[in-house]
Amino acid sequence: MNPLKRSWTRKPPMTKLNSLVIICPFLLANILLFAQTQPSNLASNPVFQKSCAKCHGKTADGRFMGGPSLVSTRATSASADDLRNIITNGKGRMPKYAGKLSPEEIDTLVQQIKVQQIKVQQIKSMTRK
Repeated sequence: MNPLKRSWTRKPPMTKLNSLVIICPFLLANILLFAQTQPSNLASNPVFQKSCAKCHGKTADGRFMGGPSLVSTRATSASADDLRNIITNGKGRMPKYAGKLSPEEIDTLVQQIKVQQIKVQQIKSMTRK
């Protein structure tokens, strides 16, 4: 038998690199599925914990008879400017924080909420597949 023909008909052996390429996406998916939905920067933000968590929950998922979820579909449709305006001027039962928080603190909260929303959407899209 011709050695060249033989190499073409044989399947290449499974290498460690091939194994990693196959296994890594599954490991990453499991890590994301079972990880907390709350990013550490929002959960560890003392401004969020002091001013927001008692109504919106420690993980921003909302509280029964309290503030709404900050990661719900409705909340994710709000723009950064809308969130900034709501935090600054209040809305409904939510008080205004214009005199209580600095503009920098409000901007940080808005950025962290938007990042949290993106991460939750990514996790939800991975679980649907």
